[in-house]
Amino acid sequence: MPESIDYRSLADQLTDVLGLGAPPIAITFHRSKPDTLERFSGTCPDPAADGRTGPVAAGCVFWMEATNKTFVTLPADHGNCSVGSVTHGLKTLQEVAGNADVVAACEVGWVTAEAVAQLSTVQEKAAAIEYGPLADATGEPSVALLRLNAKQQMFLFDAWPSLRLEGKPQCHIVAIAKERGEIAMSVGCMLSRVRTGMSNNEVICAVPGHLLSQLVTHLKSAHDANMAVAAYAAQDGKRFVGRNRAS
Repeated sequence: MPESIDYRSLADQLTDVLGLGAPPIAITFHRSKPDTLERFSGTCPDPAADGRTGPVAAGCVFWMEATNKTFVTLPADHGNCSVGSVTHGLKTLQEVAGNADVVAACEVGWVTAEAVAQLSTVQEKAAAIEYGPLADATGEPSVALLRLNAKQQMFLFDAWPSLRLEGKPQCHIVAIAKERGEIAMSVGCMLSRVRTGMSNNEVICAVPGHLLSQLVTHLKSAHDANMAVAAYAAQDGKRFVGRNRAS
């Protein structure tokens, strides 16, 4: 039997070594709805003309909700964001191509149909998707998400030089991590920033669940090296205190 992993300890270590302002979350794709988890509760607005609705504006909103509670979502709960439904393997591109949000994004040149067609997607349609704090995970999640500022991104890149840097839409890094087993960071997308209210100083990084322990080990080494260099720079900088002031 493989050794069980203490995800609370991993979450604590990630938070400590990176200095995270938001707790890491876990995302798990399920082939059947877990009976032990409550479904996300929310009231759906009246459907848009193209039929889109759901309890939240987009699946990325669940990332924010998952920082303090664990819940499960069904495919319909992701229905208001067409692109997110595609990247998470819940709908095909053909099913959403005529939806208003896709048309609007293409019409203004924010994204092209060709670019959308090349997006990474989750390959198997899930019956349910679980979200919650990584610290509360009871098994290996499909993906863990980290919210990072610039300094934390620096540490992460030092620890994992093969880190993938991606653009819009932000949610497709979930598919990259799950399907390709790569750590991927997105600079974000305007749709997600508006819908989630995520700080303009943050970006999202997706980590395959099976790489979490390895990443923590690498991050500790990168952290120690950076702190040693920081101590040197601070000491060396004392030679310049009080000098070279603008007149």
